[in-house]
Amino acid sequence: MGSIIPLKINFMTMKLINRFILALLVVFGILTVQAQQQVTIKILETSDVHGAIYPYDFIRNVPADGSLARVYTYIKHERSNPHQQVILLDNGDILQGQPTVYYSNFIDSTNANIVSQVLNYMGYDAATVGNHDIEAGPAVYRKVEQELKFPWMAANAISTVTGKPAFKPYHVLERNGVRIAVLGLITPGIPKWLPKILWPDMQFTDMVESARYWVEYIQKEEKPHVIVGLFHSGYDSSYGGAGAKEYLNENASLLVARQVPGFDVILIGHDHKRYASKVANTKGDSVLVLDPGASARLLSEATITLTLNEHGMVESKMVDGRLVEMKNFEPDTAFMEHFAEFYNKVAHFVNRPIGRFTKPISSANAYFGPTEFMDFIHDVQLHISGADVSFAAPLSFVSSIDSGEITVSDMFKLYRFENFLYTMKLTGKEIDGFLEHAVSLWFNTMTGPNDNLIRFVDDNGRKRLYANYYNFDSAAGIYYTIDVSKPAGDRVTVTSMANGSPFDLNKTYSVAINSYRGNGGGGHLTEGSGIPHAELEKRMVRSTDKDLRLYMMKYIEKQGVLTPQCHYFWNIVPQEWVNSAIERDRKILFSSRPND
Repeated sequence: MGSIIPLKINFMTMKLINRFILALLVVFGILTVQAQQQVTIKILETSDVHGAIYPYDFIRNVPADGSLARVYTYIKHERSNPHQQVILLDNGDILQGQPTVYYSNFIDSTNANIVSQVLNYMGYDAATVGNHDIEAGPAVYRKVEQELKFPWMAANAISTVTGKPAFKPYHVLERNGVRIAVLGLITPGIPKWLPKILWPDMQFTDMVESARYWVEYIQKEEKPHVIVGLFHSGYDSSYGGAGAKEYLNENASLLVARQVPGFDVILIGHDHKRYASKVANTKGDSVLVLDPGASARLLSEATITLTLNEHGMVESKMVDGRLVEMKNFEPDTAFMEHFAEFYNKVAHFVNRPIGRFTKPISSANAYFGPTEFMDFIHDVQLHISGADVSFAAPLSFVSSIDSGEITVSDMFKLYRFENFLYTMKLTGKEIDGFLEHAVSLWFNTMTGPNDNLIRFVDDNGRKRLYANYYNFDSAAGIYYTIDVSKPAGDRVTVTSMANGSPFDLNKTYSVAINSYRGNGGGGHLTEGSGIPHAELEKRMVRSTDKDLRLYMMKYIEKQGVLTPQCHYFWNIVPQEWVNSAIERDRKILFSSRPND
């Protein structure tokens, strides 16, 4: 009996044999072959809308370039194209920002939230939760989750009760035989910014680690043709001095794109920075990454063209993308009519008078020294808390409030976020370290009058701020001097308490501070004061039960007429160098306004 010789057939040979057999079956009428099918999927993403529902800024009382009303005009146009399938996604941070959402979250909270009403009306297919959505509190975001007609996702927000995702991890959509899996991830930095009362029974895991697990799971269980990442996380993994290998990196979207194969498109946000590029992953495959910035001024648009063979398998796949300006589109008339009643409610709310200022205030000068704007915030914080010292930073890049009648809308200029007010215990040494950290983010080390006062970094030939302006904390309740001729870490000298008594590095003081900073945001308490993150909660004496803005409104209403004062608690030296730099730096600073 002769020996059997194994036949070695490569993949291409097998493919040719299969095609030959299929052809014979067709010839003899045993099998009918379907023609190849080409499908175009257009994926549209909004992110960091921050309550920009209407084409009107209720804070500044001016028309707005971006809005979901404009987005809907574009959406309807794209859906009218019979040659493509449209998928509409939102990427979080929609429940905070404009008075529209504040009113729905906390004033008119019994009706369906305006966000769930609008997103359902527009026909969104899926969304990811953002950190500012969590900031609204569980009573708000769980209510919205129940009202939405599509899943609100966050695969790496894990329930400490069940050990499973606290929100739906992913969603699979089908369009013309194409299965599209959308995986939602949220930035894991929330415990550093928000009090635990806002995220009870939850923990946040690393994005790269979570993405790797879920992509493998989705590929095995769902067998999708396309995988889309919908990540509420930015692209700059080095932000805040972080390292690319840092566990729980706040802005890990590009890390996932490069390190976790399987994604065709990753739609991102959180950082309010526009981004559109393709990156290569570890297998050499190209991944499209898009970030539309904030306030619905732009829309991310990814176009995926697939060719499916007769078995429904992908023969070819083309992915392209761009960012689309919304200011070029008129607000949808039907949208505006449908939500006109709520618009009028918000307009009435924000126009309600609450008091009077006898002089105007602005945060524009807060980058160069003490101002009435910041000292008014300090005054309110000290009044509410009864603390010895207050820390605060400008929460909008530039905000101004005119003299005369003050309305609710002005409160959103004065204080942008729904932070609580904490009262914490810090030693004099920790207060000094806190200020040294703030100054290191804020001011340059000057060697002469021709140097910059503000700490800028070069960004492709243009200067930008080294750190975000909302980390530029000043203090009240103490007198201190900042010497910018000295190296970082040795610039602040506290001379006395506001009442003239000595400042003691070893004494413990009560400090008024917002919840973002009190939970470790910006690193002022952890890196500056040297307090371990796990110890911060033990330092808290009390917290307001509502947002600080609400208490500011009550303070103004009680006072009636106010004259904001600048107390000049601090100054910068050498004065000659500083005066020389201020006008020069002012032009640089305000010529390239950061995205709020």
